[in-house]
Amino acid sequence: MSRSASTPPLRVDRSASHWTLTLDRPHALNALDAELVEALLQAFEQAIDAQVPVVVLQGSGRCFSAGFDLGGLQACSDGDLLLRFVRIETLLQTIASAPCLSVAFAHGRNFGAGVDLVAACDLRVAAPDASFRMPGLQFGLVLGSARFARIVGTRQAQRLLETSATFDAGQALADGFVERLAAPQQWPEVLRQAVARSNALPQPSRRLLRQALQGGNGDSELAALVRSAAAPGLRQRMQEYLRTTAAAARPKMPDRDSA
Repeated sequence: MSRSASTPPLRVDRSASHWTLTLDRPHALNALDAELVEALLQAFEQAIDAQVPVVVLQGSGRCFSAGFDLGGLQACSDGDLLLRFVRIETLLQTIASAPCLSVAFAHGRNFGAGVDLVAACDLRVAAPDASFRMPGLQFGLVLGSARFARIVGTRQAQRLLETSATFDAGQALADGFVERLAAPQQWPEVLRQAVARSNALPQPSRRLLRQALQGGNGDSELAALVRSAAAPGLRQRMQEYLRTTAAAARPKMPDRDSA
């Protein structure tokens, strides 16, 4: 059944102990279009205002998120793309600095800004089938790199980011990118434990702790993103990346001499 164009891209389920935000564009692998990013920003800001203790991020369908929505790229100007990336960075910083305990449940194949969404959360949980890849530097974009490096370490971040290597759930656990592996049927118990963890500190104390431990400078990370995205030809670089990716994915015809 096809989804209506008016179907909200984000489901928000509210309870006293936690809110669950479900990325709900399964037909597009929960790719982050402008509408979904703004819906996530609004939901997080509302949760902060309501002093919700725990906010959960998860995705419907085959994966958590395929990252930046590349649909309609031809119709976008470099300026359009720059604004969209700035709004994503604003979302990431809102999540990372929120006084609530944020929990990400990731499954399936996740890319780019979708991986950055996971990285912005406090508790990162991966299903055994989850994998992650961050190809932004292939088209010259710096998004979430410093945050990723703070989690997995500079050397490992450099290796993964400069090669755009895919890493699976086991590697994510070994690197500390995720805190634990859990199948979806185990997520309710993980959430119960997260709610108990959130009760260990009042929100003002959690905010103070976050400020004390925050290793990054939001302004400098935003500036790095803007510098990379503002370089002329962003759309062209992204289109070239798509062409290269599509060509690499096509099956190779056997050599006549070797057939």
